Amino acid sequence: MRYHNITKDDMLNGDGLRVVLWVAGCTHCCKECQNPITWDPDGGLPFDEAAKKEIFDQLDKDYISGITFSGGDPLHPANRLAVRGLMAEIKEKYPKKTIWMYTGDSWENIMYYPMMQYVDVVVDGEFHIEERDVTLLWKGSKNQRVIDVRKTLAPENTDPSVPVLHCRDYA
Repeated sequence: MRYHNITKDDMLNGDGLRVVLWVAGCTHCCKECQNPITWDPDGGLPFDEAAKKEIFDQLDKDYISGITFSGGDPLHPANRLAVRGLMAEIKEKYPKKTIWMYTGDSWENIMYYPMMQYVDVVVDGEFHIEERDVTLLWKGSKNQRVIDVRKTLAPENTDPSVPVLHCRDYA
């Protein structure tokens, strides 16, 4: 896995103050994407122990709510295995921290991915410039959904293909 940046004390990419890992690699190539530099899976820097330590140093802080995986796309084939492993390690070491993930893929295509067991909230769907709305909560365009993965995959939810939303579209 490669990455472009680690953002600290971020409050734009999920609930609370977060650390954000911006991975390299995306095949969606959305028109007017905010991060086209992250599309190339060979771009950025190799994710190494120093990068992991930087993330863990942030997660060690009580006031950090969790981590958000963005990019690029954490579900790009170049990222899936490493992202899943990092998520598992974070959930084990920091069970009270939340994991958010942004992906251009749809919930219906990813809901059974093994890594979803570690994700608390996923923002799904490609960014559509024609549906852009800067007042939306946690997403850039109206077609995207902010999905509560825990509630959606809970045993009492009889149809996980119908996602339980984490929040309304607007505050």
